[in-house]
Amino acid sequence: MMTLSQLQQKEIITINRGERLGFISDLEIDPDEGYIISIIILLREGAPLFGKHQEVIIPWEQIITIGEDVILVKDEKRVYDK
Repeated sequence: MMTLSQLQQKEIITINRGERLGFISDLEIDPDEGYIISIIILLREGAPLFGKHQEVIIPWEQIITIGEDVILVKDEKRVYDK
């Protein structure tokens, strides 16, 4: 079993393009079943202190593998939330 804080330490990387997306900021969990539905990543645009934040929601089914340092995901169905 892995905790949220352990998952948050792993960088998210797309397997198709090798793009670094960042780190998990939150999880979406099914309240009835207790399963993870998706991972949520905050992307920063612009300067680190004053940049805009954009959420990227990646469905759990798109996770290829969770390694020691990174999480590899498919990148074809990202959902952007403003």
